[in-house]
Amino acid sequence: MSRDPSDVGRRRWLRESTALVLGVTVAAWGLRAAAASINPGSASASAGAAAGASAGAPAAVPPGRIVVIGGALGEIVYALGCEGRLVGTDTTCTFPPAVRALPKIGYQRTVSAESLLALRPDLVLASAEAGPPTALDQVRQAGVRVELFAERHDPSSTRDKITGMAAALGAQAAGRALAAKFDHDWARAMATAAPPPLRVLFVMDPVGRQPMVAGRHTGADAMLHYAGVTNVIGDADGYKVLTSEALVAAQPDVVLTTDDTLQAVGGPARLLATAGFSLTPAGRASRVVSLDSLFLLGFGPRMPEAVIALRRRLAAA
Repeated sequence: MSRDPSDVGRRRWLRESTALVLGVTVAAWGLRAAAASINPGSASASAGAAAGASAGAPAAVPPGRIVVIGGALGEIVYALGCEGRLVGTDTTCTFPPAVRALPKIGYQRTVSAESLLALRPDLVLASAEAGPPTALDQVRQAGVRVELFAERHDPSSTRDKITGMAAALGAQAAGRALAAKFDHDWARAMATAAPPPLRVLFVMDPVGRQPMVAGRHTGADAMLHYAGVTNVIGDADGYKVLTSEALVAAQPDVVLTTDDTLQAVGGPARLLATAGFSLTPAGRASRVVSLDSLFLLGFGPRMPEAVIALRRRLAAA
C-alpha cells in the first residue's frame, strides 16, 4: 500500500522541528551553565532578581564572594564574622583596619559595573546611596544578586541592616546575637550622662573661607540630637555653605567636625581663623571637637559607642 506523499512530508517536518527545538533547548542550558561557571550562583541570582527579592532575603546557599558598598555595611560583615568571604569594597569602608587591604571599586556613588564584575562576586551588599543605578542594573543583568539597604539616621535602621545582612549572608544566628548586643549598647548609650546645654555647629568641609555645615535631615543633625545638644543650624535643610554673617549670628558654643576635615584645614586653630569663628563663643574659647567620620556618621554597629564618645567629648570641650 503506497503512502500519501503529503503524509510523508508532514512526518519529515515533525521530525526536523522536534530536533530543532531540542537543539535550541540544549544550547540554552549550555549557555546558562557557561555563565554559571564564570559567575557561580548567577542562575539563582537571576531568579531572585526576577522574583523581586527584597533586601535581606534569606540566602538559599550562603554566598562565597561578597562585595560591599558602604562603610557601615562593611563593619557589619566583620561584626557577623563573615569577613572571610569579602573580595572587595568601596572606599568608604575603612573600619576595621583590615578592610583597607581589600581591593577597592571606587567611591560608593560613582562605582562602575566593570570594577564590580572584575571581582567575580555572587553577592553585592550596597547602601541605598550607592550608584549610579545604571551600574548596579548592569551588575544585576550579569546575574549577580544585589541587595540594597536603606540609610536612615536612627538606631532602628542600623538594626534593620544587621538583621537584613545576616539573612542575605546566611548568618542568621550571628545576626540575632549582634542585634541583641546593639540593643544593649544603645540602651547603655542613652543612659550615659548628656553634656550641659550646648549650641553646636557641625562643619563638614570648608569651602574657601566659608564652611559647609549640617542642617536638619543630615546624619550630623541626628547625632547632635542623640548627644542631647542643639544644632545651631537646625532650621535649615541638608548641608549648606554658611556665610560669615550667618555664622556669627548662630553663635555656636562648640564646633564639631571630622578628623579628615580638621587635618585638611591644618588643625583647630586654622579652622577657627576662618569665616568669622573668632566672633563666636566657640572661637573665643577654641572649642573644637573632632571624631572619625565613619565612626561619627556611619550609623553602623558602633553607633552607640559613637554617641557615648560624642557626649563625653562635648562635655569636656
